[in-house]
Amino acid sequence: MLADHADAVTLVERDRYPDGPEHRPGLPQDRHTHVLLESGRQALERLLPGVVDELRAHGALAIGMPDDLLHWQAGRWYRRTPATIRFVSASRPLVDWVVRRRVLAHPRIRLVEGTEVTGLTGDATRVRGVRLRTRGAGRAGEEPGALPAGLVLDASGRSSKAPGWLAELGAEPAPEERIDTGLAYATRFYRAGGNKDAPFRGIYVVPDATQPYGGLILPMEDDRWAVLLSGLRGCEPPTDEAGFTAFADCLPHPVFREWIDKAEPLTAVHGYRATANVRRRYDRPGRRPAGFLAVGEALCAFNPVYGQGMTVAALNALALRAALDGTRRAPTTRRVQRALSATVRPAWTVSAGGDRLLPGAVGNAAGVRAVDRPGAWYMSRVARRATGDPVVGAAFRAVTGLVVPPSALLAPAVARAVLLRPEPHAPAEPPMEQEPGTGR
Repeated sequence: MLADHADAVTLVERDRYPDGPEHRPGLPQDRHTHVLLESGRQALERLLPGVVDELRAHGALAIGMPDDLLHWQAGRWYRRTPATIRFVSASRPLVDWVVRRRVLAHPRIRLVEGTEVTGLTGDATRVRGVRLRTRGAGRAGEEPGALPAGLVLDASGRSSKAPGWLAELGAEPAPEERIDTGLAYATRFYRAGGNKDAPFRGIYVVPDATQPYGGLILPMEDDRWAVLLSGLRGCEPPTDEAGFTAFADCLPHPVFREWIDKAEPLTAVHGYRATANVRRRYDRPGRRPAGFLAVGEALCAFNPVYGQGMTVAALNALALRAALDGTRRAPTTRRVQRALSATVRPAWTVSAGGDRLLPGAVGNAAGVRAVDRPGAWYMSRVARRATGDPVVGAAFRAVTGLVVPPSALLAPAVARAVLLRPEPHAPAEPPMEQEPGTGR
């Protein structure tokens, strides 16, 4: 998006990119499950036309909800009615590699690899570039000059050091909102083994205030399956082979453990614990310089269990394009940052709204205020009715898939079902068959 409005765009990357869809050290999450939600698929296709077909050609899969999954949430199994939404299931290295090849083919984009940004240049009124050093060289690797820039865009993820860099310039860091449930997860990759004829394409168990354990089994490219197990604070999954397998017994039904026992492990178990929701409020007033923007998880990091990260990054890019292409008003730093921040609001409502209700959640945005209690009560009814009511379920999936705003759950047809109707029937056991009218 920036390359359409600049003479040159320089990407500064700490890693050295692999030649193919492979793991790289600077992206520890690429050893875990990744999905591209429906709105993320749409956004990525608008940004890079044809990219979704390219992902599919390399083995990425489209998974329909609820028909393709055994989905347990709010103490109930979902009926497997016809899909109202689909997400793309693929490894993170594959998504990165396909997108990276397209982006780096742009003639005005250049890549500087194996290099770290160590700070910003400029002052409290305007950022004018970044300081660099060769990765691993310590202070000796710091370049005597700096990379000048008319705009610095921080896309360095949840570990962004920009708050400290802004403070060094005499500017104000953005206020932060934080909710941390202590959730940890562990992932292992498998072949289907004895599960090849299973009548479903995944299992999804969602933790809640009464049940702290979660799990996700999804297929991906190269006939591999990702198996993720999670637990809230005090219930973290082990990362040794025996402990990981035994942890599946904590889930509310043995179907998850039965799948693992029939599968063929391909990798070791990898754990991950940086799962707090952190929103940096660059959209709020403050003494911050022009020429600096934050996007992706440098702007707002989500609990990865919601699968929102790649989708929100793509939505950020669309918002950036709209702001820079707009002709009605000049794209000032503050105006563009507000547009970027607006795109994270629905995802924050979903992830933070759910996590603040969980036991043990900590942080300055955790806890339920009195004003939030009616909404929390309504959402608890939505979650239970979504399992068996196709109208409520479709609306709930559209909101969590970031296709429509959370206000869609207040539409008359949905509100009537949530407030006036009794809880619909939901399967007592995992439904092994899709309902009539469902097809892949």
